Amino acid sequence: MMEKQMDEGLLLGDGLDSLFQDVAEPEVKESGSRDLGYFQQLPVKVSLEVASAEISLGELMKAGEGAVIELNKLAGEPLDVRVNGTLLAQGEVVVANGRYGVRLTRILHQQAAKDRQDEA
Repeated sequence: MMEKQMDEGLLLGDGLDSLFQDVAEPEVKESGSRDLGYFQQLPVKVSLEVASAEISLGELMKAGEGAVIELNKLAGEPLDVRVNGTLLAQGEVVVANGRYGVRLTRILHQQAAKDRQDEA
């Protein structure tokens, strides 16, 4: 009997009931508009991929200091800009305030989105 009274005492009349009254319902936006402000603050890793080459491990082990490994892009070709490893754009290297930067010359995700809209 004492146990039941203690349980009831914790649930009723303990002053916490008022915390759960007048709780506002979360605002639901129309399905067409999303608030992406939160996502705009998330950090991402942006990397610039100059070019690549596929060689055997044996060839790589034979390469010494000063060796040249030929890559798959010509000089002057746009470089790949990757965000978290995903190809997002192409660009060219620039120097800004004494530091390397990249000037975006082509945004690939916008073109892909446009292509999907054209297909629909």
